[in-house]
Amino acid sequence: MTATAEVPAPLRPDEAAAEAYRTRSARLRAASPAEAAGELAEISTAIRRDILTTIQTAGMGHVGGDLSVTDLLVTALWGTLRTYPADPRHPRRDRFVLSKGHCAAALYSVLGSCGFFPRARLAEFMAPLSPLNGHPARLKVPGVETNTGPLGHGLPVATGCALGARLRGESWRTLVVLGDGEMQEGSNWEAVMTASHYGLAGLTAVVDRNRLQQGDRTEDTKSLEPLDAKWASFGWEVRVVDGHDHEAIKEAYGPSTTGRPVAVIANTVKGKGVSFMEDRVEWHHKVPTDEQVRLALEELDR
Repeated sequence: MTATAEVPAPLRPDEAAAEAYRTRSARLRAASPAEAAGELAEISTAIRRDILTTIQTAGMGHVGGDLSVTDLLVTALWGTLRTYPADPRHPRRDRFVLSKGHCAAALYSVLGSCGFFPRARLAEFMAPLSPLNGHPARLKVPGVETNTGPLGHGLPVATGCALGARLRGESWRTLVVLGDGEMQEGSNWEAVMTASHYGLAGLTAVVDRNRLQQGDRTEDTKSLEPLDAKWASFGWEVRVVDGHDHEAIKEAYGPSTTGRPVAVIANTVKGKGVSFMEDRVEWHHKVPTDEQVRLALEELDR
């Protein structure tokens, strides 16, 4: 008889962790910019540790992109957006979309830290029948706004969310994080044009500009530069920042000042925080050995 995998329990909010998140995030949002940045950096280091051990356990993942996008996700969910981990579908929530869905380990690690589900469930990442599969699924993971994975879908969906807020007279914001290689998808530029046409000031698109994609550098695959000028030419308010400077990221995530949608081009380093992974294309989809994880965790502890 063939053995079948046991179906894991559905994910539910971790109420104690959600309450701790509510208290801590409120405190850091009220802190000075420098103090908030320091606390966000501490959270990001903890998230990077979770990413490494999560991928180590699963034996699968996209560690390079997970590490490059960490500071952007932490600043969004801990320091900027209106979120309700104990009530993930709260109607007043801000909408967050991770378009580069292959970096699910980073998203799950941040959601777990906020209390959307118990952090211990990260050990189920990519396990058979696990809700925490390789790409985020809205109906399986609290805090996931829409399914992502096929590139070029997140920004169009986020544009629809922002337009929906406009039509309903709601105040919630929409923030979407994209990969830079993903900007080679034509559907993104259709959404860029649409958001500009409707003047969706409640929409912020963040490009994780680590300059590497699967197999090569973005500029050797299909050149994106001048990326800031391209967004601006479509009528967006453009902000270029260091994607690992939490204070700069938090400022860039502020509301539109022009009545136009906002594009944040965040210059990042693939594999950020682990010296032997940084700016190395092979770590797009390479899984670290146990010894490499040990060395990486030691670096993060320094």
